[in-house]
Order: sequence, then structure tokens, then C-alpha cells
Amino acid sequence: MTFLTSMNNDTALLASEHAMYGPFFGSLGVTAAMIFTAAGSAYGTAKAGTGIASMSVFRPDLVMKAIIPVVMAGIVAIYGLVVAVIISGKLTPGGKEYPIYVGFSQFAGGLVCGLCGLAAGYAIGVAGEAGVLALSQQPRFFVGMILILIFAEVLGLYGMIVALILGAT
Repeated sequence: MTFLTSMNNDTALLASEHAMYGPFFGSLGVTAAMIFTAAGSAYGTAKAGTGIASMSVFRPDLVMKAIIPVVMAGIVAIYGLVVAVIISGKLTPGGKEYPIYVGFSQFAGGLVCGLCGLAAGYAIGVAGEAGVLALSQQPRFFVGMILILIFAEVLGLYGMIVALILGAT
């Protein structure tokens, strides 16, 4: 009797590892990566764009230098797009070839990338707006602004790297 009970428990455990809802979590990872990085990118673009608009009234000659925070905010969304495409390429129907831990790992990867992208976009927007306004008053601040923006951007890059590691398992 004990052998049959043990065999039934193993079968139930194996069936739960190959649940049909596994790809749902992988799809959530794709969605999280895209939505959150796009939201961070949009916020960074809007925030830095308002700073550029304010600055360009007094110093229209510096607009092309000041556009860099907007470009860097747009790159954050590309990180989410890369992760979303890679994860969605690995989605398969649930069953034996798609264990539940793969869906959970892909969900975690998408969430990491998305939330890091959201934070990076926010940081780029805030630092970009302040940097652009400071650039209008002191053009020598350009290198400092770029360095600050690079450190803000790298947050999204870290999230993408972790997401790729999680999504590759």
C-alpha cells in the first residue's frame, strides 16, 4: 500500500511540474518587460522633453546637445523589447516540454527587466531635465550631464542582463 501511495504522489508531483498554465507566466514576463520599460521610457522622454522645451527658449543653439536624455530614455524601451522577443521565442504550449519553473523564470526575468527599465527611465527623466536646464546656464556641464545619464541608463542594462540570464534557463 505504501508503494502505491508513493507512486501516486510522484505522478501527481510530476504532473504539477508540467502544468498547462506554465506558458501563461512566460507570457506575463513578456508583458511585464514591455509595459514597464515602455512606461519608464515614456516618462523619461516626457520629463527630459519638458526641460528641453524650457531651455530652448533662452538657448536654442544647445537643443541638439540637450536631446541626448530623450535618446537615452528611448533606449530603455529597446531593452524591454529585446527581452520580450527572446522570451516570446521560447514560449511553447504547456506540457512535458515546458515545465512550470520555466514559466516562472521567464516571468521573473520580464519583471526584473521591466521594473529596472521603469527605474532607469524615471532616473533619466529627472536627471535629464535638471541636466538640460543646467546646461542652458553653463555649457561646460555637458560632460557631467552625460556621466550622470550613463549611470541612470545602466540600471536598465543591469535588468536586461539579469532577465536574459533568467530567461535562458
